[in-house]
Amino acid sequence: MTRVYQILFVLLTSALANIAFAGIEVGQPSPNIEGTLIDGKPFSLQANKGKVVLVNFWASWCEPCREEMPAIEAFLKKNKSKGLEVLAITVDKPADMQQVKQIMQNYPFLFAEKKQMDYSDYGRIWRIPSTFIIDKQGILRKNGMTGDARVDTKLLEELVTPLLNTQ
Repeated sequence: MTRVYQILFVLLTSALANIAFAGIEVGQPSPNIEGTLIDGKPFSLQANKGKVVLVNFWASWCEPCREEMPAIEAFLKKNKSKGLEVLAITVDKPADMQQVKQIMQNYPFLFAEKKQMDYSDYGRIWRIPSTFIIDKQGILRKNGMTGDARVDTKLLEELVTPLLNTQ
């Protein structure tokens, strides 16, 4: 009977891992993200085709998240006119929203709470920061759940700048 439980555990773990990553792959169309931003405006990733969109999952208590925000902000300021957009989705608990809002006052990002956004086709966001980069055609160019989680100026220049220079 123990052997049966072991087999079931392996099968269940494998199935859950597939669900967690939801089959999103770099080079494939990015699933839509839609919902309501903190300012009450609607957001849809599909409606942003024609722009390069950086989607950043973060939390106020996450030091690496806060460390990468100034680099993202500087890159956005430099490239917004070229078609760059940044959506920051906080995974904080509702009780922490006052602190989150204080932090976000310093940044020009589109900003949303996780409970107000539908990103279910991305699977379970289990690590933060997690940054997804979607090109102007809606193709996923960086999967925030794989590889190095950090976003810095060097990565942005190497990965995003060429995307901004395409039609």
